[in-house]
Amino acid sequence: MASIYEIARQAGVSPSTVARALSGRGYCSEEKRKKILHLAQKMGYSPSHAARTLKSHITSKVLFCIPDIYNPFYFRMIRGVSEVLEGHDYLPLLCPTKGEMALELRMLQNLREGWGDGMVFVSFNFTPDNIAAVNAAQRPVVLTNNYPEGPDDRFDAVYIDTVEGIAMSCRHFIAQGIRDIGYIGGSSAAQTGQERLAGYSQALREASIPMTADWILDGDFSTASGETAMRRLAALPKRPEALVVANDLMAIGALKVCRELHIRVPEDLKIIGMDDSDSAQLIGLSSVRMREDEIGRLAAELLMDRILGGPRPRRTLRLQPELSLRASSEKI
Repeated sequence: MASIYEIARQAGVSPSTVARALSGRGYCSEEKRKKILHLAQKMGYSPSHAARTLKSHITSKVLFCIPDIYNPFYFRMIRGVSEVLEGHDYLPLLCPTKGEMALELRMLQNLREGWGDGMVFVSFNFTPDNIAAVNAAQRPVVLTNNYPEGPDDRFDAVYIDTVEGIAMSCRHFIAQGIRDIGYIGGSSAAQTGQERLAGYSQALREASIPMTADWILDGDFSTASGETAMRRLAALPKRPEALVVANDLMAIGALKVCRELHIRVPEDLKIIGMDDSDSAQLIGLSSVRMREDEIGRLAAELLMDRILGGPRPRRTLRLQPELSLRASSEKI
C-alpha cells in the first residue's frame, strides 16, 4: 500500500501538497489535485486509521461492555447495537467484563483514554463506584439498566422494567388460583438480582401471599445454577406448584432436573423463565420477552446522538416486558 511520500515522489510535489489534495483542505491547484488523486487510486493508497484518529481524536468505534458473552440474552442486544452503528460507519468493540467490577472499571478507563468515542454499558450491578467512573470518562455512555439519576450524572439510559416482568409472571400463576410459588433469582447482592426479587415479593404481597423462605433461591444466571437450585427445591418436604425463574438459562437448568427426577411440567410444576430466548421458544418454555434487540438499538441511537449531536439533557427510556406463554406453564 502506497504512502503519501511515495505518491509525492511520483507526482513531483511535496508530501504536504499530497496531504492537502487528499484531505480537500488547504490550497492545491486543480491540475495537481487531479494528478494526485489519480496516482493515489492507481497506487492503492488508503489513509491510516491510526493517523486519522490521532489527528481528529475520532475513533469511529464504540465500546460495548457486557457481563457474559456466553449468555444468549445479549446476542439480540449486540445485533440491535450493531445495526445502528453500521448506519453511522461505526464499529462496536465487544468488551466482556465477567460481571467483575475491576474489569468494568478498566474498560471505563480505556474509554477515558480514547479507545472509543462512547460506550454502551451493561452491568449486573451499577454502584456508586462504577457510576463515578462513567461520569469521569468524559465521553458519552449509555447504561442498559435503571439507575437513580443524580444531579451531576452525564449518562443516558434505556432499560426494561424487570421488576414488572417478574411480577407479571407471578400474577399469571396467581390468576390461576396458585398460591405456592417459588422463585430462582440472580444474586441478591447485585442490582439485577435485587430488582427481580423485588418483582416477586411485590406480586405476592399484592395478593396477600406470604413468602416461603425455602422456595426463594439464588443462582448466577447460568444453567448449572438453575440445576442446583431445582435439586434443592425437589428435596424439600413440600415443593411449590409453580416456579418463576429470573432468566431462561436457569429455567432450562430447572427443567433438566425435573426431567431427571420425573417431575412433570406443567402437571406437577409450572415454570416461567425470563428473556424469551430462542431456546425457550424451541422447547416450549414460557418466558418474559425482554426486548433486547430494541434495548440495543435505542441505546446505540442515544449514544450516536450524543457523539454526533453534542450536549443535550439526560434521557432515560423505560420499556415494558411482555409475557410469552407456552407449554411449561399451561395445560395442553
